[in-house]
Amino acid sequence: MAGIGPGDTIAADPTGDLLMRYQRIDLNLLIALDALLAERNVTRAAERLHMTQPTMSGVLARLRDYFADPLLVPVGRAMRLTPRAESLIKPVREIILKVDSTLGVRPEFEPSTAQRQFIVIASDYVCTVLLDEVLRRVAEQAPGITFDVRPSAADMAEDLEQQRADFLVTPAHLVMAEHPHDVLFEDTYHVLAWADHPELREGLTLELYQALGHVAYLNGKGPHNPWFDQWYANQHGDTRRLEVNVHGFALIPRMLVGTRRIATLQTRLARQFAQVLPLRLHEPPMQTPRLTEVLQWHRYRDEDPGVQWVRARIAEAAAALPPL
Repeated sequence: MAGIGPGDTIAADPTGDLLMRYQRIDLNLLIALDALLAERNVTRAAERLHMTQPTMSGVLARLRDYFADPLLVPVGRAMRLTPRAESLIKPVREIILKVDSTLGVRPEFEPSTAQRQFIVIASDYVCTVLLDEVLRRVAEQAPGITFDVRPSAADMAEDLEQQRADFLVTPAHLVMAEHPHDVLFEDTYHVLAWADHPELREGLTLELYQALGHVAYLNGKGPHNPWFDQWYANQHGDTRRLEVNVHGFALIPRMLVGTRRIATLQTRLARQFAQVLPLRLHEPPMQTPRLTEVLQWHRYRDEDPGVQWVRARIAEAAAALPPL
């Protein structure tokens, strides 16, 4: 990758300002610096960039000279970043992301002939109620487009920030303010249970709801649990009896058939489960919040024609969802 010369022009934005400040440094050195700041180890940084360890040591020496700072200092058997190096982590990463996204944007996007993969992070709930239809629509119009669909995880925001993912479908309360997003759809909640549940023939009271065993999809305690479970814990505390914890919404329905267990699920998902298994939906015995799902993408991909086209297909599929 070529260095940035004094005659080069950079767009007037914060990242461009940073690039102008570092215009005397070869961009390859910034890439190496990014690896060193991330790995905090010369050998691992060299492996990451497919360099030899002596070559990376030479690069580090040049960077130390440029910044007039040791950047990495030995502490015992490990290497520690200096305060100057710590201050460089975010701006250097921003430069790398900006350059990568600028050079990677295709000037045009023709769906019928495009060959491209998009990485989407979404829960299996979103995959079931929305992405199945998105993939069908895309396959019809752009057969060369492929998808890598990955499950929601605690580090999904970081994956989007570092452009390790093209799209993130997430509840609205997890949206990152620094990246654009579109509202896709809303959902409500119902209690799902075996159709022949012996105790639900007369309805579901709060007392019975709290007494019965629950099946839920929980990841400890925190903001990455499903929205209803966070809300319930805040409103009612630890008053549900969790009988089975699973790691995916799709695992829940078969844990209910033939048992006294219940589960509180998104209405759109619960309806689909009840269509294929002997399950029945019940109104929750309390007022529950509405869930809003949004699509988010990196701000540097906002003008990418391919990203724009896929966004439009996702929005179309969301708009075609049946009413609640």
